[in-house]
Amino acid sequence: MVDTNALRGKIAEKRLSQSKVAEALGITPKTFYEKMGRGVFGSDEIEKMIELLDIEDPTAIFFVKQVT
Repeated sequence: MVDTNALRGKIAEKRLSQSKVAEALGITPKTFYEKMGRGVFGSDEIEKMIELLDIEDPTAIFFVKQVT
């Protein structure tokens, strides 16, 4: 499960929109918003976001058991 709050924070930190991230992932903004809502992304999408957003500790964002 993805910590979507932390992911949104990283997106904002890089001054990107969620639509721009969706474009970089090769998916539509609608699909991106749906994935954010479910907190589930594919491994290829996670790899691209780690690179795009310069995430140093991906486990803290992409591999959390439960977001409180």
